[in-house]
Amino acid sequence: MSEADIGVIGLAVMGENLVLNMANHGFTVAVYNRTTQRVDDFVEGRAKGKTIIGTHNPEELVNQLKRPRRVMLMVQAGAAVDKVISDLLPHLEPGDIVIDGGNSNYGDTIRRTHEMTEKGLLYVGTGVSGGEEGALIGPSIMPGGNRAAWPHVKNIFQSIAAKVDDGAPCCDWVGDDGAGHYVKMVHNGIEYGDMQMIAEAYALMKHALGMEAGQMGEVFAEWNTGELDSYLIEITAEILAKVDEETGRPMVDVILDAAGQKGTGKWTGIDALQLGAPVTTITEAVYSRALSFLKDERVAASAHLSGPDARFDGDPKAFLDDLRQALYAAKICSYAQGYQLLSMAASEHHWQLNYGDIALMWRGGCIIRAQFLSRIKQAFDADPSLANLLLAPYFQQAIASSQGAWRRTVANAVSLGIPVPAFSSALAYYDGYRSAELPANLLQAQRDYFGAHTYERVDRPRGEFFHTNWTGRGGTTASSSYNA
Repeated sequence: MSEADIGVIGLAVMGENLVLNMANHGFTVAVYNRTTQRVDDFVEGRAKGKTIIGTHNPEELVNQLKRPRRVMLMVQAGAAVDKVISDLLPHLEPGDIVIDGGNSNYGDTIRRTHEMTEKGLLYVGTGVSGGEEGALIGPSIMPGGNRAAWPHVKNIFQSIAAKVDDGAPCCDWVGDDGAGHYVKMVHNGIEYGDMQMIAEAYALMKHALGMEAGQMGEVFAEWNTGELDSYLIEITAEILAKVDEETGRPMVDVILDAAGQKGTGKWTGIDALQLGAPVTTITEAVYSRALSFLKDERVAASAHLSGPDARFDGDPKAFLDDLRQALYAAKICSYAQGYQLLSMAASEHHWQLNYGDIALMWRGGCIIRAQFLSRIKQAFDADPSLANLLLAPYFQQAIASSQGAWRRTVANAVSLGIPVPAFSSALAYYDGYRSAELPANLLQAQRDYFGAHTYERVDRPRGEFFHTNWTGRGGTTASSSYNA
């Protein structure tokens, strides 16, 4: 007799913890892993005594499931997902539901949703954020795909998701086909930006003020009691307080400064370029990781390339207060860019995204969870058609009150030779977005000069294009394409 509410394939850290989370919320879960020994070890170990059923092949797993069958894949993104789906297909029937809970590229999810629909199956691509701990005690879950599947997975997902103060689950339906994985991708891109800005604040404390790790940890702990209250600030304080047992040095000081990445931040930047969305802060965060990875080159270059080598000689307390405000202002701009990208993607892919609900889904469980997100929810609740977060009254005021500190922080960093690409790119984005006039008129003149790409005129309606014979030798023929 089929008795499992859902099947999960893939028992790595996230898969195991999600299964335990489901069982802890009263669901019976059938599990399978390609390496079947892992199934046996799990069932006899962490899952012992729980409503978790071990299986040793896809057919056995499917046979344990109630109809409509729900199978969640927690495997590596890419070809592995397609392989598991191929193995499952002979054992499924119309109306069954396949769920991809990995970090798949949204384009793959769009393709798979349509392929499954043609076979009479329902497909869900869902972002899951929160890491190992979140998966076990309550992650943020961002499902998209075939909407007909939502009533069949809603109870499970919302039961195991993180809850915010009012009890609302950090999970709701995001949108069609690849929308769920797209929102997760942008979440990860914003995460890159947050982490880079925190790292830059750390660098300024360390190199401009000469602070020790423990002192910096105390500052971050204090910041976590105010408007910067967030998971990433919280763990930064804990990281800086940690001492390496082997050397007695601060743990952060024995970790090599070469950052890795798994691809979702890079995907965010690539998709932003394709859509023409100016997510400069997120992209700079990706580039910063790439630059950090050139450790040996940087060490060699440091012996030959010169720059300032000075400490800040002003008031350290005032410097730290400026830094706190700069971090908050830059964070606002980074999120504004992320939401601008979501809006442009929604238009491109015909998704009906609820931006306030997305902020709610990110308020708990996920890596970027922060009190700050309630302000975003309020902004979109007040104006669902808000073009940019910077235009919401709260964020307008927040930037207005902190931009002096932000500018001083960037100026100090530049004068001291301390790189702050996320802080400075966020400021450049803000100054560009608030500018009624940018030097792009000269760019268009250059493009028309060498390529006859045409331009619009300030004294004519938008949408009319003109070409100038700049040299007298070019004639009147213009390029047939125009890209704004």
